[in-house]
Amino acid sequence: MFALYVTGTDTGIGKTLASSALLHALHGHGLRAAGMKPVASGCTRIDGAWRNADALALQAAGAPGLPYDDINPFALEHPLAPELAARDAGIEVTLPPILDAHARLATRVDALVVEGVGGWAAPLSATLMQADLVRALRLPVVLVVGLRLGCLNHALLSARAIAADGAHLAGWIGSHVDPAMERVEDNLGMLRARLPAPCWGVLPHAPDADPATMARHLRIPVLA
Repeated sequence: MFALYVTGTDTGIGKTLASSALLHALHGHGLRAAGMKPVASGCTRIDGAWRNADALALQAAGAPGLPYDDINPFALEHPLAPELAARDAGIEVTLPPILDAHARLATRVDALVVEGVGGWAAPLSATLMQADLVRALRLPVVLVVGLRLGCLNHALLSARAIAADGAHLAGWIGSHVDPAMERVEDNLGMLRARLPAPCWGVLPHAPDADPATMARHLRIPVLA
């Protein structure tokens, strides 16, 4: 099964859009693909259950008929760091429910895109880092780089941390989060020269962007 883990240089830089676009790109390769958001904080009560907007976006972009609880095993009410949101909810984020949900999804699809929280070093709990989850699932990592002032530093530090944690950086995706950023192409050139993985595409700045349209800007090298 084709699978990958999507992380970012920070929070709010387009991981969900990139993940959803990747799902559409995978569909374009003839694969039945699903998205997964193992831990999501900042949820709304819908029909008596907590639901997260990012997880719902992944569900909408993925193969139909997959249960929300498998896509998002830990749905936390408050829009805080997961460790704090879980503490407020009186629960602990642990690996087994995530691994079980991942295994169930893996039996129903050809490809899985697992979206992380915040940046790479954002903890999932007091005892669980995203690197622990990536190692447990044996997933390659795709880094979404928020294109704004400081992105070179954030991207290089993230790449070093991913490698130091024993994970494999398979590629990166640029995300235009700041439409006023100057010298974007120069910055992209420096990122391409310095990051130890290929660029899978650059997503343009587009409020209310359609993930299916954004998929046209992506190229997944291992499937090309």
